[in-house]
Amino acid sequence: MATEQELSDFLKGADKRAFKRVVYAVRDTDAALDIVQDAMIRLAEKYGDRPAAELPLLFQRILSNATNDWFRRQKVRTAVMQSFSDLEEHDGVETADLLDTLEALQDTQGTESAADALARSQVLQAIDAEVQKLPPRQREAFLMRYWEEFDVAETAAVMGCSEGSVKTHCSRAVHALARALKAKGIVP
Repeated sequence: MATEQELSDFLKGADKRAFKRVVYAVRDTDAALDIVQDAMIRLAEKYGDRPAAELPLLFQRILSNATNDWFRRQKVRTAVMQSFSDLEEHDGVETADLLDTLEALQDTQGTESAADALARSQVLQAIDAEVQKLPPRQREAFLMRYWEEFDVAETAAVMGCSEGSVKTHCSRAVHALARALKAKGIVP
């Protein structure tokens, strides 16, 4: 059974990555904050008594379900209300750098030239833009495998699909990203 401190520590550690994952999916920062907050509350209320080792997978599954629920509500709202304002572009979404690279490089800020910092920033923005262009299932599998560092079985459990599907989605995502980034002159 997870203690309150273990649950609190888990939620503190998962909040930023969960937020970025949901922002990629819904492309609306306010909605993403609501979805993550609801998922955290649901985890604490319904599954807080589970062992600490089970919390990451439970949370990811709750987060996926909450995101899917948001899309369903949006679809119904649009169908019933015919709200044309929902069709506008959401330019207010903050661009988040992939894999929190900037946080990891804070110690090197004084040693990096302005040109290098600009080049790095542009590369990260290009990667972020290409990740956002991936189909939803590919993006979800890619982020869970390479960002959340889940193994194939854990990712399959969270996504509700087979391990083969996870491998296929990840492979397609990696190849699509490699092609798109190579076309922009970004190579490893």
